Amino acid sequence: MTVFNLGSINADLVYQVPRLPGPGETLASTGASRGLGGKGANMSVALARAGCHVVHIGAVGVDGAWAVERLLEYGVDTRFISTVDAPTGHAYIMVDDDGENAIVLFPGANLELSGDDINRALAGAISGDNFLMQNETNAQAESATRASALGMRIVYAAAPFDASAVMAVLPLLDILVLNAVEAAQLEEAIGHNIEALPVRDIVVTLGADGCRWINTDTGVMLDFPAIPVTPVDTTGAGDTFTGYLLAGLDRGMPMQQAIGLASRAAAIMVTRRGAADVIPDLKDIHNARL
Repeated sequence: MTVFNLGSINADLVYQVPRLPGPGETLASTGASRGLGGKGANMSVALARAGCHVVHIGAVGVDGAWAVERLLEYGVDTRFISTVDAPTGHAYIMVDDDGENAIVLFPGANLELSGDDINRALAGAISGDNFLMQNETNAQAESATRASALGMRIVYAAAPFDASAVMAVLPLLDILVLNAVEAAQLEEAIGHNIEALPVRDIVVTLGADGCRWINTDTGVMLDFPAIPVTPVDTTGAGDTFTGYLLAGLDRGMPMQQAIGLASRAAAIMVTRRGAADVIPDLKDIHNARL
């Protein structure tokens, strides 16, 4: 089947720092680089490297042709990436010596998608295809409504967290992926535990503690340990996990097996510096000694 990913495309401007700065503090960077990023682009690359046919729905400015070309090189279908008047989105990312990061986003072209852009992309979708989205673009609710009407499986990575955005799409979701902080924020917003949400499958990533899968149909709640590695950069690890999780499900894997595949991909990812450009492929995962 095909994964249609409504997702952001960013230029990641990465700065290596000894520690994340405090308020009012100035730190000298020990390294700097530019790479392809954005939660959407990261997930599309992960899906492609996991062997999926992924159609990216997004937008760049006239300064973003390099990003579209790179996505194409990585195996992503880029026919429905629009070029708009706004500048390409970008992110300033600080990564400290322990691999933790702090990120400031400028959305730019990511918020300039039109309904016509999305309808053109979904014209090729069929029942059983997957529709993936995050919170770094506009038009999530209208796009998910259109995709749901087509019989697509709706998968939502609720990041960056926005309670109103989650509420707008919650009734349409088949799979919800969020991290522990986002899960706590959502529970505070809705006033009850996430186990009571009207979403069949919920996956909560727990960083070094692994992840939790909740199936609300059966009441099953399973914890999966993280694979122990020494991290150097956590940027894009969650996106890699989500992309590989959906890739596994798209290939017909049961949820437990798809989570295992996604966990291996994320474990490799945190040992590398960068985002989309360094996401592992299936050969990397097969050869890794984890």
